[in-house]
Amino acid sequence: MRTAVRTIIAAAAILLAAVPSAAQPLRTTTAGDRTSVDLTIYNQNLSLIREERTLNLVRGMSRAVLPQIPTTIDGTSLHFLSLTDPAAVRVLEQNYQYDLVHQSRLLERYLGKEIEFVRVNPETNKEYTVTGRLLSTGYSGQSMMSGMVAEINGKIEVNPAGRLVLPSLPEGLIIRPQLEWLVSNTREGTHRAEISYLAGGLSWSSDYVALLNAEDTRLDLTGWVTLTNNSGTSFANAGLKLVAGDVNVVQEEFAGRVRAQKTMMAEAADAAPQFQQTELFEYKLYTLQRKTDIRDNETKQVELIAAKNVPARKMFIYDGLGDQWRYWYNNYSYRSQGSFGQSSNPKVGVYMTIKNEEKGGLGIPLPKGKVRVYKRDADGKEQFIGEDRIDHTPKDEEIRLYLGNAFDIVGERAQKDFKTVASGHVVEETFEIKIRNHKNEAVEVQVYEHPWRWSQWEVVSASNEWEKVDQSTLRFPVKLGKDGEKVVRYTVRYTW
Repeated sequence: MRTAVRTIIAAAAILLAAVPSAAQPLRTTTAGDRTSVDLTIYNQNLSLIREERTLNLVRGMSRAVLPQIPTTIDGTSLHFLSLTDPAAVRVLEQNYQYDLVHQSRLLERYLGKEIEFVRVNPETNKEYTVTGRLLSTGYSGQSMMSGMVAEINGKIEVNPAGRLVLPSLPEGLIIRPQLEWLVSNTREGTHRAEISYLAGGLSWSSDYVALLNAEDTRLDLTGWVTLTNNSGTSFANAGLKLVAGDVNVVQEEFAGRVRAQKTMMAEAADAAPQFQQTELFEYKLYTLQRKTDIRDNETKQVELIAAKNVPARKMFIYDGLGDQWRYWYNNYSYRSQGSFGQSSNPKVGVYMTIKNEEKGGLGIPLPKGKVRVYKRDADGKEQFIGEDRIDHTPKDEEIRLYLGNAFDIVGERAQKDFKTVASGHVVEETFEIKIRNHKNEAVEVQVYEHPWRWSQWEVVSASNEWEKVDQSTLRFPVKLGKDGEKVVRYTVRYTW
């Protein structure tokens, strides 16, 4: 009987030894470095990051740490898949750990505890150590607000002298942000894992440089993609795709944290086309035909397009009223007040227009961005002559660039008459626009006018041919010879 009892107890002990204790900590494994990474960057401070890593997992539950992730990750967007055995591994919990080592955070963990100060004896010039209890760190957040306070040898010292020495790095503080998962696994061994997530701090924009010829009739256009990485991590040998378009993002729910921008320029060495453009839903996708490195806190430029001898046309536009009319448009309080709309803008704008078409050397969707225009002077040196921004521009659409105001062309606009034809129902006003050309060549100026007092209007008389561009815009083409002057006079009637 006693032998049987001893046998049962021994067997039970063996079984208990095989079952891990509930208090026993789970094994932790750290994922390896990225074996591959692909970036899809949107021009809205948003990126989709897809990477592959290896994980060595035990059977059952364990903890997995994923280091070297962006500080701007949106943890709610993460997707995990074991490519080795998709059904074997599940992520049960996820923790985003970003309590990074900083002097203020270190000292907070030692409040009320013993710390050491290493001091130097001025007579012997030898170091010695004193021990004290930390009472105040002197920090508010991560900013030093006041002096450190410590109790040393029964006395309170403010800003105690000496080099502070701490015994160890407190638990919970880490050097870089990381993800920690609680995983359940039924297949022990090495897993090749695919991880994807959204992050902020990675963005791109387009910049264009145009060189205008001497006759202002053609230009060379080079487009650059400018990549900015403020995500908190670097990406080596990464595949790169760029999405151009207005993608809707719920901003208040996006958890990315944007860091301060720093710049480092990099040039693209290959002059051949580097991006292949395809369609993605209602957007445009540009894929770099090679791998690239994108380091943290770096701005990199890669050539997007290069077009030579693109046909261009110079335009002069005089809009004497400017944008003022937009504040008064269709406002009943102003429609019968003759004093409004009398101010005049004398500047004549100069524009360059190009057609985004294949026969002109372009014909690809152009992402929005800034266009800087240069022209060679009499000495053959390039000079900057203006810049403008373009929106996303499909193929075969026209691009109009406002470069500044003409020096030798002047406009003058004056209200010549205002009268009430029928009280409270009909008014008429007459304007006179003078354009003076002081250039040594003939020019054509497009004169824009805006009937703004009410939506129901008609031009009852005009000295020049005109065109109705839209409900609130008239255009008068005016040709002027060398040192010439032309006058445009018209009368508009409003009825309500």
